[in-house]
Amino acid sequence: MSDEARRAVVTALIRLSASTDHRDRADAGHSLAGFAEMPEAREPLRGLVLDAGDTSITLTTARALLRRQDAAGLGVVVGALGRAGPNHADWIQSAVLDVFGVFARDRDAAVRVCEALASESDEQTRLGVGRLTAMLVEISPILYPVQNDEP
Repeated sequence: MSDEARRAVVTALIRLSASTDHRDRADAGHSLAGFAEMPEAREPLRGLVLDAGDTSITLTTARALLRRQDAAGLGVVVGALGRAGPNHADWIQSAVLDVFGVFARDRDAAVRVCEALASESDEQTRLGVGRLTAMLVEISPILYPVQNDEP
């Protein structure tokens, strides 16, 4: 897809994210997460993670961002967590458990991304990194890598 087409999609999704209909905002959050690396998508995504009208949008958007398992997605979640109140933080934690509760390698990789994001100088980012890291290290994943006991 060309850069022009990607920008057009992001622009349309940002408009959808401002809808009064919670279903539109949830769809926008889920879809816009695929473009989290684009600077113009970051603030609307943070707004959707912290949606004041419906925490199902928080959960949907946070899950989609976390499933990216990259610095762009985790960075948006960290930015939202730096501003989140207890209710939104609980829903974000539910998304973290959904995404990182199965494979230890995915959880561990997310912790490493958080460590890299911690070098940000912004106070809200550091707060968000600390909150997300705490959520991740509390998880006891279901599956761990097989360890070879042979010498």
